[in-house]
Amino acid sequence: MRKSKISPVIVFASLIVIIAGVMAAQAIIIPMVLALFISIICAQPIIWLVNKKVPHTLAVVIVLAGVGLLFSAFGGIIGNSLARFTNDAPKYEQNLKEMSISIISYLNSAGANIDSKVFIDLADPGKILSFTATAVGEIGSLMSNSFLIILITIFLLLEIKSIALKAKLIQKVHGNSLKYLDKIGHSIRNYLSIKTVISFLTGIFIWIWLLVIGVDYAILWGVIAFLLNYIPNIGSIIAAAPTMLLALVQLGAGGMIWTGIGYLAVNLVMGNIIEPKVMGKGLGLSTLVVFLSLIIWGFILGAVGMFLSVPITMSIKIILEQNEHTKWIAVLLGTEEETKKMFRVTHLDRI
Repeated sequence: MRKSKISPVIVFASLIVIIAGVMAAQAIIIPMVLALFISIICAQPIIWLVNKKVPHTLAVVIVLAGVGLLFSAFGGIIGNSLARFTNDAPKYEQNLKEMSISIISYLNSAGANIDSKVFIDLADPGKILSFTATAVGEIGSLMSNSFLIILITIFLLLEIKSIALKAKLIQKVHGNSLKYLDKIGHSIRNYLSIKTVISFLTGIFIWIWLLVIGVDYAILWGVIAFLLNYIPNIGSIIAAAPTMLLALVQLGAGGMIWTGIGYLAVNLVMGNIIEPKVMGKGLGLSTLVVFLSLIIWGFILGAVGMFLSVPITMSIKIILEQNEHTKWIAVLLGTEEETKKMFRVTHLDRI
């Protein structure tokens, strides 16, 4: 009996329904996704402690306590700095509007004929200043206040041994290889650990540079640079824009230029020189796919989706590689180097 093929229209419609369901269930799915990624990161130090003869439950408590202290420290820095920045924001907004009106008046006197009201509405400096702080505040609030994330993470980490045992049993009884799950875990740990170190150094250098220049709330902009560096392609731009505007209001055009030079230099060195060398073979995703995944997962899961777009897409690609019917999608997601390598292997097999 001949197997019937599923219509592409049905597949596409099913995908739309799944995406709509995920967006509708964000309140449940986002904590679960965050807890899963936190568990993957924490699993390695827990295994290390267990190998050092530390009881498994105690190892989980030690690692989670360290993570909790880290989040508390970041939450305190962000909360205090944002509170002070929010109080001063109206002053900065008013100064920016006055500067914008002065520039437009000068251009109009030269014959530009620009409507100042329309220009200010389109490029509201207040919106630009508050966008980054709002996005980071959303992430910080979610990470510090979600009791559900903590509970799921604890149960996942306590079940590490059980999950590994179940995976081995499934593989032995049913013959289904689950080695790709190890590959997913290794890829996520590798990416997030390297990205964390690079982002931390980026935040430190930005903080020091802004302190030298004399920009207000340097520690806040350093933390924001650290957090937004996880967002590929546009994270550094989002982090730099409000800082440069603040430097313009506080220090003038010269201060804004030096701030921009600092951000550009740090991100060029860390993002384009050091990170590719440390990352080794890379993400296994094409540059276009990385950018599109940022847009898609940001649309589906909001700010959390933007932060986790790369590891989520990497995981999906690895899963797609396991099935002959979906391997072609994984090829489309991959890099040119991977495609050339697969093409050479396929060509040799045919010879």
